[in-house]
Amino acid sequence: MPQTPAPRKTPGRPPRISRDEIIGTALRILDEGGVDRLTMRRLAAEIGSTPMALYHHVRNKDELLVLLLDDYATRTLRRPELPDRPRERVIVAAEAIHEVLAACPWIVTVLTADDLLSKTALWFVEQIVDGFVDCGLTLDQAVHGYRAIWYYTAGEIMVRAAAARRRAEDDRPIHRESVFADLDPDEVPRLAQVADRWEALTAQDTYSDGLRALVDGLATR
Repeated sequence: MPQTPAPRKTPGRPPRISRDEIIGTALRILDEGGVDRLTMRRLAAEIGSTPMALYHHVRNKDELLVLLLDDYATRTLRRPELPDRPRERVIVAAEAIHEVLAACPWIVTVLTADDLLSKTALWFVEQIVDGFVDCGLTLDQAVHGYRAIWYYTAGEIMVRAAAARRRAEDDRPIHRESVFADLDPDEVPRLAQVADRWEALTAQDTYSDGLRALVDGLATR
């Protein structure tokens, strides 16, 4: 009895890819090289597919980044138990955002473009704005208060990430060290006094102290 021939494979057809595979590969590219290194062409090449195949899942890089933001937020953001005092609610919500973003600085790079966001994170923004309103601020002032906290949080994370990346890539003395080693005490007496401890002091994690001072100032407007 003759055997039925096996179905022929279409030559050149790229393998079927899943959304999980897209997310995992894209996250690896981001962790290794940052947002600028993530392109649809590179992502397709590393998966072993084509950019056209990716477009069945995401239309462009922005949609891909939103997908990655939502995935990360869903996996990492946990709604904390909020205290009764509104000022403390603001601080707890802001610290929760900082903790998650500090562990993944590429997200800050995306969010600081002030275009893309994850809906999952909006609950935390709501707690900050609502907390400020309960402190006596108008809604407009509360939004401005949130913006000040966001700028402080994003800036702190980006500066620390950039410094860590520089130290990892180049162990040569930085320019600031040579400048601080030769400060004129008559011109900048306070800086000269603390010059030998400047690097250690500025490397300390004082985010929470700064956040509390910022919230205290904003809440008394």
